[in-house]
Amino acid sequence: MPFTEEELVGAASMFRSPHYIRHTCRRTEHLATLGLDVAGARVLELGAGISDQTTFFLDRKCKVDAVEGRPVNCELYSKSIMSHPYRRNARLLPLDFASAALALRGERYDIVYCYGFLYHVEDPRNVLELARTVCDSMLLLETCVSYGSNESINPVDEDTRVTQALTLRGCRPTRPWIFRQLTELFEFAYMPITQPWHEEFPIDWTPEENPLPELFSRSVFIGSRRAIDNPLLVASVPMTQRRA
Repeated sequence: MPFTEEELVGAASMFRSPHYIRHTCRRTEHLATLGLDVAGARVLELGAGISDQTTFFLDRKCKVDAVEGRPVNCELYSKSIMSHPYRRNARLLPLDFASAALALRGERYDIVYCYGFLYHVEDPRNVLELARTVCDSMLLLETCVSYGSNESINPVDEDTRVTQALTLRGCRPTRPWIFRQLTELFEFAYMPITQPWHEEFPIDWTPEENPLPELFSRSVFIGSRRAIDNPLLVASVPMTQRRA
């Protein structure tokens, strides 16, 4: 069933707000500063939204399979990507995560890109296991996290707005929990010593509780099949970081 213009405009407004645009720019800007070898890669993007991050990889001549579970977002994605010069390198998979996990069996990707998706699922381990199954090189992961030195998933209730969970449950895992999962699933696990220039990305993790509870707290992680020699990455969970 096609969406009305009002429905499309309403959905697009979630991704076109000044806050969202700024947040997306700072995340992809930070990713670029890490100097990772992504050009020409085959990429699986989980939770692609309306393509605002897909273009980071298309501009680097990657081939992208983009998974997005909301039909209205899929329609907006298709409309948006049509104007990109490398649009033929993008394939949209209009699937929820459970369906995608089945559909992607046997597929291989150099990079799995999972920015802003993990915390919208109730069982984040399932997402990380899928990434491990199809990934030949790197998992690039950014997610909301909880402060604390313990290993915990921290389930939370979410609403079902366009950019939120498809179900009513998400999670805010601690950084140690995520890092442990990556060390179990990948040969190597890393975190950057830098964070994006955005207030939702803390650089001091010494408190056990979020000192600014009105803000999300976010972190970047990398799971890799091979060792990465990069001075901006450490094989541990840093308690302090700096801006990129």
